[in-house]
Amino acid sequence: MSDPTLDVVAIGNAIVDVLAPAEDALVQRLGLEKGAMNLVDAEESTRIYAALGPAVEQSGGSAANTCAGIASFGGTAGFVGRVRDDQLGEVFAHDLRSIGVRFETRAATSGAATARSMILITPDAHRTMCTFLGAAAELEPDDVPPELIRAGAVTYLEGYLWDQPAAKAAIRHSAATAHAAGRRVAFTLSDPFCVERHREEFLALVEGDIDILFANEAEITALYETDDFDVAVAAVQGHCEIAALTRSERGAVVTDAGGVHVIPAEPISRLVDTTGAGDQFAAGFLYGLTHGLAVPECGRLGALAAAEVIEHVGPRPETSLRELAAPILD
Repeated sequence: MSDPTLDVVAIGNAIVDVLAPAEDALVQRLGLEKGAMNLVDAEESTRIYAALGPAVEQSGGSAANTCAGIASFGGTAGFVGRVRDDQLGEVFAHDLRSIGVRFETRAATSGAATARSMILITPDAHRTMCTFLGAAAELEPDDVPPELIRAGAVTYLEGYLWDQPAAKAAIRHSAATAHAAGRRVAFTLSDPFCVERHREEFLALVEGDIDILFANEAEITALYETDDFDVAVAAVQGHCEIAALTRSERGAVVTDAGGVHVIPAEPISRLVDTTGAGDQFAAGFLYGLTHGLAVPECGRLGALAAAEVIEHVGPRPETSLRELAAPILD
């Protein structure tokens, strides 16, 4: 069996983010659940966009953001996600390829437009996402090249995709392909509301198909239907090889065969926008894991990447993570 040529291959929603500052009153007036990912249709997407003030548009999507972080560490990544042959589709593809991420999914010539997510950032730095999934939701198994999956040391799967039957089939197909090639499979729970919608399937997936699980405190406690984080930690220990569980300013807890590792949060100078913090934690952790670092050091890289991204608007690094991480990596 050949060695992998990429550190990580990620499969997720290909989305262009529209980031805008917003007061709590606007979030309430629009009828949105603050701090959650709200799925909207094309008409609602247009209504929300019209209500926003000045905004920044940039390529996003949870798993694609993780790929960007891995590239910033100096790692190699590939991404699979569906876009339409429209302007936003071209923007998404260009942004990802320009940072060195391998993106070869052919743009669809029919169907829904490229996905976009309006992200309202309130003064407390929390983000409320209003996502029109568009073409991203039409991902299907044929969009996933098996040779690309076999090229990655880790296949990283985005829980948000589970809402669509065809995309769910693509996830299952990708996990099976990765394991058949002797590769690891990682999965992120993505959002507590996503967990609520698919708890039983997610539990079965974590227990039977996932080697590395990423979740925040709200997501992992939702998965195990408990208000006690420690109970959730104990439950997940027996279900997958590694679980990396983030807790915002309290850092992270990582479990593996060696036990439970507490990872402190990296100090920051200011909290601006939490968008992408979990995505970048996954980037640092997976970069470390695919480069032979011990699990605690992987957690430190994750915490460092998360700290960088919350100090500015946007879900992708603005400073070289490789340079920031030099004291750990060297």
